[in-house]
Amino acid sequence: MSSPPTLMMQATPAGSSVFAMVNFAMPMLLVFAVFWILILRPQQRRVKEHQAAINAVKKGDEVITAGGIRGRVTKVTDEDAEVEIASGVKVRVIKATLSQVLSPNAKPAND
Repeated sequence: MSSPPTLMMQATPAGSSVFAMVNFAMPMLLVFAVFWILILRPQQRRVKEHQAAINAVKKGDEVITAGGIRGRVTKVTDEDAEVEIASGVKVRVIKATLSQVLSPNAKPAND
């Protein structure tokens, strides 16, 4: 006499491999969908917003570069921005290296 699980395995129809494949694929698709909704879509949205802010940078905006340098934009071209980091000290930076664009009226928290 065989045990019940052994009988069930012996009695499985030939089409069960397709059922097993679908049984495996559905949870994987569900995991991917949740991953897409919770992680990829918000990240893509943030990238688009950041790119729009960088493209809209104008004279007078306060910016922070990827290196952590904070300054005020004095001149903008298609690819570059001239940033005044101290009185009379201006540097040219590539707009793609700007990590944050602050409002022109922003004041430091410790003032």
